[in-house]
Amino acid sequence: LKAQIAITGSKSETNRLLLLQALFPAISIDNLSNSEDAQAMQRGVASSQGTVDIYHAGTAMRFLTAYYATQPGVSVTLTGSERMQERPIGILVDALRNLGAEISYTKNEGYPPLAIQGKEIARDRVQLNAGVSSQYISALLLVGASLKNGLTLELEGKITSVPYIKMTLRLLEKIGVKTKFEGQIIKVIPAGDVLPQTMVVESDWSSASYYYSLLALSDIGSEVLLTSYTPDSLQGDAVLSDIYSHLGVQTTFKKDQLVLSKVGVPGDTILEKGLVWDLSNAPDIAQTIAVSCFGLGVACDMTGLHTLKIKETDRLVALENELSKLGAGLHITEKSLHLAAFNGSVKAHVTIGTYHDHRMAMAFAPLALRLPIAIEDSGVVNKSYPDFWTDMKTIGIQVSPV
Repeated sequence: LKAQIAITGSKSETNRLLLLQALFPAISIDNLSNSEDAQAMQRGVASSQGTVDIYHAGTAMRFLTAYYATQPGVSVTLTGSERMQERPIGILVDALRNLGAEISYTKNEGYPPLAIQGKEIARDRVQLNAGVSSQYISALLLVGASLKNGLTLELEGKITSVPYIKMTLRLLEKIGVKTKFEGQIIKVIPAGDVLPQTMVVESDWSSASYYYSLLALSDIGSEVLLTSYTPDSLQGDAVLSDIYSHLGVQTTFKKDQLVLSKVGVPGDTILEKGLVWDLSNAPDIAQTIAVSCFGLGVACDMTGLHTLKIKETDRLVALENELSKLGAGLHITEKSLHLAAFNGSVKAHVTIGTYHDHRMAMAFAPLALRLPIAIEDSGVVNKSYPDFWTDMKTIGIQVSPV
C-alpha cells in the first residue's frame, strides 16, 4: 500500500467546539468534521423551538440536552433514531434537574425523547456517576463555562474515558476558561468574555484507526500518509500508535502528517500471549483492533469495554456475531473481549452485518486485503467518515455495490 489521505477534523473535538461556539460566538472553527454527527450538532445549536431530531448522533444528544436546558427561552423536544431512544440518558438528566433544569421524558423514563424548557441555572454544584459515559461529564463541563456561577462536578465511582474529559478541559482552557481537575472533583470557573479566536480541529484519530489496521494486514514496506495530525493530540485514540507498534506498524510525524509504515510482524511475545490492552480510555477503537488481530492470527484480550454496550449497537455482541461468521473463536463479558489466536482458513462468502453502526462497517473493511468481503448497509459510514469508501479506492481496494 502506498497512499496519501486527507482526513477531516475529529468528530469529538468538532462537537465540543460547536457547542462552545454557540455559547461564545467570538469563536471560529477550522477543519470541521464532515460527519453526519457534526452536521446534527450544527443543526441542533441553531435550533431553539420545536422538535430536534439528531438521528444516531449520541454526542449531539448528550451535549444538546445540557445546552438546551441552560438556554433561557428554549422550548424543544429532543429526539433521535429508534436506537437512540434505547440509549440511556437518565444520569445526565438527573444531574441537570438537580441543578434546576426543566426536563421531562415524553416516552420511557430515562431515555429520549426529552421535552426541555431552557432556563437560567444558578446552582453550581452537582454529583454524577462517572462510570457510565464521559459524554455526560463533558456535556456539563461545556455548559458550565457559561453559567453565571460556574460549575463544580463531584464524580462518583471509577471515572471512564478520562482522555475525553481532559480533551474537554483543554479546549475550555484554550478559549480562556479556567478549570481544575483533582481526584473526583472538577471545577469550571465562569468564563466572562471570550476573545475572538480561531480553533483548528485536529483530524480524527478514530478514522486513522482503519489505516493502522490496513497497514497491519499489509506487506512490509507499505506506507500511508494521513493529514492533519499532531504528536500532542487531545484525542484518546492517539494510543493507536503504541498499540499497533506491537503489530508491526511504525508511527512517525512529518510536519502535520501522520506517517504509518509497515516495518515488521507481531513479535514473539504477541504471538505467544496475544495483545493485552485496557481500552477504558479509548473504547471506540476496540472493533478495529479485534479485526486486525483476527486477520493477523493473533489472540487479543481487551478490557475496559463497558461503554460499548450503549453505543450505536451493543458492539461486543456485534463483534462476537460477525467475527464468529468468519471462523473466529471469542468470548465476551459485559466489559471485555477475548479473541483466540486463529490459524485456520477464513470462511469465504461472508456478509458482515453493521447493526446501524458506522464502526462495524469500517472496522471489517481492512479484511479485504485478505479476502473479498461484503459489508451490509455501507452508507452507515456517513455518521463519522462519509469519504471512507472513496478513500478505500484511493488506497487501492476495489469497492463496488452488490
